[in-house]
Amino acid sequence: MSEGLPREDGRALVAIARAAIARRLGVEAPEPPPSGPALRERRGAFVTLRRREDGELRGCVGFIEARQPLCEAVARAAELAAFEDGRFHPVAAAELAGLVLDVSVLSPLRPIAPEAIQVGVHGLLIRHAGRSGLLLPVVPLQFGWDRETFLEQTCRKAGLPRDAWKEPGAELLAFTAEVVDEE
Repeated sequence: MSEGLPREDGRALVAIARAAIARRLGVEAPEPPPSGPALRERRGAFVTLRRREDGELRGCVGFIEARQPLCEAVARAAELAAFEDGRFHPVAAAELAGLVLDVSVLSPLRPIAPEAIQVGVHGLLIRHAGRSGLLLPVVPLQFGWDRETFLEQTCRKAGLPRDAWKEPGAELLAFTAEVVDEE
């Protein structure tokens, strides 16, 4: 976990995410530990589910904008990642123990020039022609992308041409993320 969010709050976020999924499955889960005031702040967050055995993605959903308290955003994102990520079938109760959860707590969005993007530090959001796409800061590291490939893949995620980030009117926004993982 990065600095900024107290360690106990980070552990609480992961526990909140796991408990939200377990409740929806009707599986008993430990009550999340008490958390500090940081978890009542309005922050954007994503929850990523991976299979413990091979690290394969099993779901990833979140909220870019800070519209609800962090603890509520994480619980809702966990449910959506487990049951509503259209790329995957819903998580089954038998799978839950074999999943590793990561929580990414987002900083506010801010405009960024393409040359200022730091791979592995910034996440990106592009908005253009009525479309938008977002990639978390860890994604280019996982795939070994350079800055330009990161920009191209963010455009691709939005359903835009790879070079849409160069077009007038394209809005490029950056954020950072504090990542809390179970392991």
